[in-house]
Amino acid sequence: MGEPIKVLLVDDHQVVRRGLRTFLEVQDDIVVVGEAADGAEGVARAEELRPDVVLMDIKMPGVDGIDALRRLRELDNPARVLIVTSFTEQRTVVPALRAGAAGYVYKDVDPDALAGAIRSVHAGHILLQPEVAGALLSQEEGTTGQGRGNSLTEREREVLGLIADGRSNREIARALVLSEKTVKTHVSNILMKLDLADRTQAALWAVRHGVSG
Repeated sequence: MGEPIKVLLVDDHQVVRRGLRTFLEVQDDIVVVGEAADGAEGVARAEELRPDVVLMDIKMPGVDGIDALRRLRELDNPARVLIVTSFTEQRTVVPALRAGAAGYVYKDVDPDALAGAIRSVHAGHILLQPEVAGALLSQEEGTTGQGRGNSLTEREREVLGLIADGRSNREIARALVLSEKTVKTHVSNILMKLDLADRTQAALWAVRHGVSG
């Protein structure tokens, strides 16, 4: 087994953080490296601790989860952010995903499902429920035209299709017999050519325009 996945918990409710920590402490491949009670502290702790995955609440006093996501992106922090939300806050998930979240889970998530979600986003996958993907697609409609897709090379289209399938860079490299560094370059070129911010938007673009792996 390799290094454990380092997780940072960001939630303004101590009881929630304690519950999440209890869930995760029994996992052999996950370690909680720190906690934060609001978005500003979460960003500071993410910069200090450099976690692999951040479990982030959306609604917090002061700097909320969406603003924290934007700040992490501006800092080019590599942590993958998994939103932890309640079912009634579902409408706030779309802005969070657009701000750079890799997916979301509900606060009543089963412990095994939570651990699985952390492993999944750590591997580079995107966690989207169909209804949220549909909402994101409808918001993106008309913002990125098919014409931009014509600038992609055949290899870039292959990489984009695999991103849409939820593959990580490592999995894409293995599938296409490329180095991970080369895959990262292709992903960067795809985002630049399509004027997209992240892999989530790239996956949604691919789905909307029929690009598959």
